[in-house]
Amino acid sequence: MALGRASRAIKAPRKDALRLDEIDRKILRALQQDARLTTAQLADKIGLSTTPCWNRLKRLETQGYIDGYVALLNQDKLGLPETVIIELTLDRHDEEMLERFGQLLTNLPEVIEAYLTTGDYDYVVKVAVESTAGYERFLREKLYRIPGIRHSRSSFALRCLKKLTSVQV
Repeated sequence: MALGRASRAIKAPRKDALRLDEIDRKILRALQQDARLTTAQLADKIGLSTTPCWNRLKRLETQGYIDGYVALLNQDKLGLPETVIIELTLDRHDEEMLERFGQLLTNLPEVIEAYLTTGDYDYVVKVAVESTAGYERFLREKLYRIPGIRHSRSSFALRCLKKLTSVQV
């Protein structure tokens, strides 16, 4: 009997132990709406007592379901009301070029999202600027100074229809 308990204790966790149940999903949804909730407020909101809620929250953080907590800044209030989507094609596609270009691109403060993609373009980039003149300055003084760009295409966003900060659970 003691041997059976010991062997169970050293078994690797089952794959389904990493899956989310409905309470975990409630915790994640509540935090997506307001990450400033205290553990007590979160527990109350999802219908758990504080200690089990705290334990679940720590497990979700430890297992990587929660990447971090952030403050979402208002683009308009910060004087950057224009969002531009840029599609970029590079001259070359070797590992060194992709690594260097990606690093230089992500260092630009106007860049709020950047993706290496498949298809007609190599990168899709989202930038925040104050105006069309500000965008022109960004292109001439920053983006086009990064070596390796063969072609670009830009579109100004007219209105945001949906904006999530993370996947929905």
